[in-house]
Amino acid sequence: MRIAELADRRVAVWGCGREGRAALAALYARLPSSRPTLFCSEAEARALAAERAEAAQAIGSVDIVTTPPDAAALSAFDVVIKSPGISAYKPEILEARRNGTRFTSGTALWFAEHPQARVIAVTGTKGKSTVTATIAHLLRASGRRVALAGNIGLPLLELLDPPQAPDWWVVELSSFQTREATRVDVAVINNLYEEHLDWHGTRERYAEDKLALAAVARIVVANATQTSLLAPLAAHPQVLGFGGADGWHVAGGAIRHGDRVAFDLARSPLPGPHNALNLCAALAALEAAGLVEESGQEGPLLDRDRQAAQAFASAAAASIATFRPLPHRLQTLGEHDGLVWVDDSIATTPQATLEALLSLAGRAVTVLVGGYERGLDWRGFAEQVRAQPPQAIVAMGANRARIAAQLRDVGGAYRLEEAASVEDAVRAARALTPPGGVVLLSPGAPSFDQFKDYAERGRRFAELAGFDPLAIGAIEGLGIA
Repeated sequence: MRIAELADRRVAVWGCGREGRAALAALYARLPSSRPTLFCSEAEARALAAERAEAAQAIGSVDIVTTPPDAAALSAFDVVIKSPGISAYKPEILEARRNGTRFTSGTALWFAEHPQARVIAVTGTKGKSTVTATIAHLLRASGRRVALAGNIGLPLLELLDPPQAPDWWVVELSSFQTREATRVDVAVINNLYEEHLDWHGTRERYAEDKLALAAVARIVVANATQTSLLAPLAAHPQVLGFGGADGWHVAGGAIRHGDRVAFDLARSPLPGPHNALNLCAALAALEAAGLVEESGQEGPLLDRDRQAAQAFASAAAASIATFRPLPHRLQTLGEHDGLVWVDDSIATTPQATLEALLSLAGRAVTVLVGGYERGLDWRGFAEQVRAQPPQAIVAMGANRARIAAQLRDVGGAYRLEEAASVEDAVRAARALTPPGGVVLLSPGAPSFDQFKDYAERGRRFAELAGFDPLAIGAIEGLGIA
């Protein structure tokens, strides 16, 4: 569905975060006389009213409703543009669909408006932002004009009409958005673990929604270390695996392709073995991009083109050394009060927290875990920290009691405390961590119990640790360059 098709229809926008605002702006840009209805919270309505009052020109007409819509309210519209955080499986949405309401999103509208764009779309349970940003960095270093956008922090609709089209769009898609892409040249599926069960309902549906991206991709780049991920992709005609010995993989302290050394990991700005695998994913995506460029937009993917594509990726690998790590992703804030503080607020699964601990192996680490309750199983985490115990664990937030109960049930040679808030957790960590030790914020859970997002949580952690939260910095390279 294109934006022009929304003319003279009853349209609602559901959600007024950055995605919702981008959808409103796109409607006003393409359909100036449109008057959509906006379903949002009272806080979002107040923020929008303040923004409209300060604007030098009218933002556009909108009818604001701050009551959460039920099926009847949604059924009153021909089309609802839904923000990604709202589950597509909510009962009121399913009933409204049966009543004839069509649901779309900013992501779906962008894809409809750009059917010929060259797109590399990245998804995965963890590491997808780092992989997405690294791909964009390497392509730019190779002389390509690149757009970096999507779930990484810049809604695609904010780049609806760029003055100069990029050579490549590098787009991060969450599991909430993967079914909204209609055609991509390269789909990168970085890994697949259990997450977002509150949105998807079941782990099976979560996996299906993630893997749906492969169905619209010309080439799929997939993690070969996860056989459960590769099996559902067996029928796809073009899959490039990474992590295995025959592709981009890690061995002997380097990233290699086959027997060739492409990059010495001692020069990497990204710590930990999980980030080394993320770099393999990025280089595999660059190989796939080179394959698309060699074969043309619609041409066959030939073996002779693959050799040139591998050479293209290998030449780009040296630029990994100049990549600037993303904030809140194993970001070392520095030393304060005799302790080293590390912000990994982006970690929203127990598996991601385990990867963060692995990157700090051999150091005295107190890790802060917990947050919004999504019902994920922490027993695997508990068993791993029993085998490789940190200095201490502070369970915090809404799911702290359940996490702590599983940790106590499994046991381990580390100190364990509970804290209601991040403030209390940081106080506890100061007392539990010896001089020279590390305080690691790697929650393994979303932030919604106390913060609007992981970035706000990370900034608060930095402030409590004694650092300037504004100095943490934004994601470098968003937009087109």
